[in-house]
Amino acid sequence: MLQLKRRDLIQEAELVPYGNLLAAGRMIARDWQVGPCAFLEYTDHTSEASYKRAQMAAGNLMQHAHVGFREISKSVEACKEIYERCNRHGAVVDRYGLCLDWSMGYPADVRKNRPRGTGMILNGPEDFVKITSAAPVAPHFGDFVLGLPNAVENTKAALAAGSTSLGNLGQYFTFRLPHWDDDVATTEATITALGLIVAQDVEVLIHSNLDDGFAAMFMDLSSCLGMVLIEKWIIEDLIGGQVSHCFGHHFADPVIRNAFQSALNRVSTTPGTMIFGSTVSYRSTPAGNYASLASYMLADIIGQRRHPSGHALNPVPVTENERIPDIDEIIDAQIFAHRLVEHATYYEPMLGWDKVDQIADTIVEGGRRFRDNVLKGLHNAGIDTNDAMELMLAIRRLGPKRMEKLFGVGLLDTDNNNGRIPQVPTTTIVDLNDMSMAVIENADITIVDEISRAGLKCIIATTDVHEHGKYLVERVLSHLGVDIIDGGVAVDPDDLVRTAKLNDIDFIALSTYNGIALRYIEELKGEMKRASLNLPVLVGGKLNQIPADTNSSLPIDVTSEIRALDVVVCDEIEMMIPALHMLARET
Repeated sequence: MLQLKRRDLIQEAELVPYGNLLAAGRMIARDWQVGPCAFLEYTDHTSEASYKRAQMAAGNLMQHAHVGFREISKSVEACKEIYERCNRHGAVVDRYGLCLDWSMGYPADVRKNRPRGTGMILNGPEDFVKITSAAPVAPHFGDFVLGLPNAVENTKAALAAGSTSLGNLGQYFTFRLPHWDDDVATTEATITALGLIVAQDVEVLIHSNLDDGFAAMFMDLSSCLGMVLIEKWIIEDLIGGQVSHCFGHHFADPVIRNAFQSALNRVSTTPGTMIFGSTVSYRSTPAGNYASLASYMLADIIGQRRHPSGHALNPVPVTENERIPDIDEIIDAQIFAHRLVEHATYYEPMLGWDKVDQIADTIVEGGRRFRDNVLKGLHNAGIDTNDAMELMLAIRRLGPKRMEKLFGVGLLDTDNNNGRIPQVPTTTIVDLNDMSMAVIENADITIVDEISRAGLKCIIATTDVHEHGKYLVERVLSHLGVDIIDGGVAVDPDDLVRTAKLNDIDFIALSTYNGIALRYIEELKGEMKRASLNLPVLVGGKLNQIPADTNSSLPIDVTSEIRALDVVVCDEIEMMIPALHMLARET
């Protein structure tokens, strides 16, 4: 902590004071206010937060569906059909999460020349209104509105279309658009947009998905809750808004889900947005995944009964990890959740809460210490922790691993990835560690030894923001004795090649997820050719992409096209081992 200095995080001689940025947002609010939408008109509420409080007071649980086909017309159709068909079965969908494309984060004048993913692109307020008029369901623009360079324009459009739940604050800290390096401009845009939000005449929830932020790579749930408290300091104490947290993607253990929900409820009175489904639990066929759906949904239902927090239930369709779910599959998941709410009542008397409460106590105590450690440590380093601009930029540049190592509450231990023994380990990291060990234990010991003796060195990176695949590969490679250079997350191909040239490496390892696999590999191979860098490239993850010459919303598998580029495709992580064995023999 004593070694951290301001210049390590902020080199700029001068930054725009955050008060000036908030004032600019307030000026914009004179012309841009929350407009009407089907949900506000139908429910006769001024905001989603108001609606949530009414539902909590009535003892009603809410449901959240994620919708976002690539074509706006199909998304509008889906919003109508899901709402109407679920209603006929008594299942009320209270809110939609609209899946926007990450390229929405680029300023509109440069977006057309930048890569895009698999999501929906809304060009201006009129497109937003098409979505919010589709059904009387709360429109939640949870991703790629806040936290990116185009934050102000996206926020203006979402507010005008009647949305009173906008995000994603968590993405500000972790998400980087390809070929966009100006984090100062990104921070300025985010704070200006926050100023626009807090100047509204009605209550607007500033959504932060913890699993999209630093919490996804913390080893300790105390750090995750500490990040909640830090975001509350920034949004509520410094900026004057209301931050509403979501979690759940990476919380597979029902006890931990309930303990974290309880801990979150103890430190925040703002209604939550939703508890996301545990997508990491979907490791079987769709039929098998229904068991996982029932497991996390039952925990969330009972948790909301015990400690109502306004979080809507999110039953993720069981095909989510295979492809974009279709309308029927979304409806099936919603009806399943509605029926499970009715069954859950009978289970509540069977449950004891001692273990859950003990874990929640530990998380809350550790979370408060983590927040205090971070704010004190950054202050001592010369960061003005009362200035949102400085604080946000410093945290973003610090990164989750370094942040937890410096300020975490667990005991120091260099054998752990983030340098500390976690008080309450995050279940995803535990699972990934177990998976990496299983890969080694199931491999031929002779081959493992031969790889370990070869002294291989690699650079590993991700094509997008999703980091868990990278973490798993790192753990397997470290067990195999491979020396690892961290190439970064969402790293541009030219930057990756530049780093690779500076290090004497034997191969490049890539993890990909977000529908850009083929385009990224093509660009990477072009950069390698220009740099005369002839190295093996290993890639794994979700190898799909939406073809540029199609109107389809569905990505197609591009494995064969990637193999044709002389790249080693690892459909499963175990497939790295024969590739590394061949490299070891050639070294």
